[in-house]
Amino acid sequence: MQADYDTTANAISITIADAEHADRSDEVHPRAIVALLDEQPVEVQLLYPDVGIAEPLAAVADRYGLDHEALAAAAQSALAAPDRLISLQVAARSAA
Repeated sequence: MQADYDTTANAISITIADAEHADRSDEVHPRAIVALLDEQPVEVQLLYPDVGIAEPLAAVADRYGLDHEALAAAAQSALAAPDRLISLQVAARSAA
């Protein structure tokens, strides 16, 4: 997973899967747009993250069955290092 916070656009892009293009997009929330390829999410665009990230990311995670905590970690990492590409590897939870 990669994330980038573009301070000029005030938007975070979270790449979920490598894809040269998307077939379509889905506005899941007024501040969250998901790019889809073969109906699978490949990228999340989070607009105006300075207003908050929890609600739009929860909407994305709920609609597409994505890991909300991983999306939040990617967004928070991008905010912590703006205007730089962040790579993040999130493993599955270990069985207790």
